[in-house]
Amino acid sequence: MASGVSAQNKVETPLYTVVDGYKVDANTMKGFRTWRQAACDRCHGANQEGMVGPSLVNSLKVLTKDEFVKTVRDGRLDKGMQSFGASPVVMDNIDHLYAYLKGRSDGAITRSKVEEAK
Repeated sequence: MASGVSAQNKVETPLYTVVDGYKVDANTMKGFRTWRQAACDRCHGANQEGMVGPSLVNSLKVLTKDEFVKTVRDGRLDKGMQSFGASPVVMDNIDHLYAYLKGRSDGAITRSKVEEAK
């Protein structure tokens, strides 16, 4: 079992929990569902490895959570990245989306399609 730990929290709360590379906790599953609903794969690819938009697997190795949230909320209009700040689906689940993508970037989530761990 792998778990990512948020460095921002004083108490070491797992950011995500993964079993067998694709079975994730309920909140990380919400992040995956948010990814699908927002159709992020149109630009970032079905495996988050980039297409028109950059690879999020690589980007989340260097972006802080605050930078990630700002980018999703405000967009990068000059680079073709739309703003999701007015999307309740995305903004209400931004922490879960971050956890899912961070798990992919960390290599703990080994495939893009995940299932909720039972």
